[in-house]
Amino acid sequence: MRVLVTGATGFIGSHVVDTLKNADTDIVCIARPTSDLRWLNNKDVHIINASLENPESLIPAVQDIDMIIHVAGLTAARNDEEFLRGNRDATRNLLEVAKNHAPNLQRFLHVSSQTVTGPSPSLIEPVHEDSPLFPITAYGRSKRAAEEVVREYSNYFPITIVRPPAVYGERDTAVLTFFQSVSKGIVPLIGFDEKKVSLIHGIDLARGIVESAFSPHTIGETYFISSEDFYDWKQIAEITKNAFGKSFVMPIRVPHATVMLLAGLSEFFGKFSSKPPVLNYEKGKDLIQPYWICSVDKAKKDFGWKQHISIEEGIKRTVEWYIEHKWV
Repeated sequence: MRVLVTGATGFIGSHVVDTLKNADTDIVCIARPTSDLRWLNNKDVHIINASLENPESLIPAVQDIDMIIHVAGLTAARNDEEFLRGNRDATRNLLEVAKNHAPNLQRFLHVSSQTVTGPSPSLIEPVHEDSPLFPITAYGRSKRAAEEVVREYSNYFPITIVRPPAVYGERDTAVLTFFQSVSKGIVPLIGFDEKKVSLIHGIDLARGIVESAFSPHTIGETYFISSEDFYDWKQIAEITKNAFGKSFVMPIRVPHATVMLLAGLSEFFGKFSSKPPVLNYEKGKDLIQPYWICSVDKAKKDFGWKQHISIEEGIKRTVEWYIEHKWV
């Protein structure tokens, strides 16, 4: 089977490529000339110079493709319109080119996000696939719009949508700051309440993406691929402290008001930067929510999803990888 992976130069996409290498697949990846190919170097993959913003460039990438796993997405932008161009419109470009130039396409798997539902209302009500969609950020709204576009094309080829929660693991930069803080003996904890999160290791997520893409039972369906347990940040901090071999770390509680102030300042000063800030006011709203938890019951029922990498093992191997590559 010939599989196209978008976002293959990134954290999750590169792990998807590694997972596919264990299957009988011929892998095609798209990348710009300026892309960092470090996670693809010395791997038997076909790299095609293409951009999701340029539909014409995608034609050679989709020809003779049997499956598309669409991981690529924009996670930082200055406003709704930028997010929509990077997530909704880029996804539509790929779908339209696939419709016209990929006659053998057997599956289009789209990697979305838990942010499309917004946070969970309570600890006993994790969001699930039938939960109403109430995204609280521009990113979440753009991922919801991308899902809507994917469903528009379900009459042309089989589609599957997966929604990961927060992800961590080797090669990740999004939660690197947390690990760096713990390595220095400091644990930043947001607010004075105990927040619960669903959290999955990147390699586990990649396996879940590939399993759902190949399953005959997932056509036309949406799934949360996540941990089976929910975690609080004190628990995560304790496991991370142990992984670093530290006997003590100093917890520092950051009030919600301070988080929102810092987020607002970051957004303001980000206007003068060439790149959009990772922390902005909406991301601040995201961070102060008490429950970002989701149910994996549907994935377990339909294609036998099971978390393989425990939080203890996942954090331990992540810490070891960060140390080995001198990221901490």
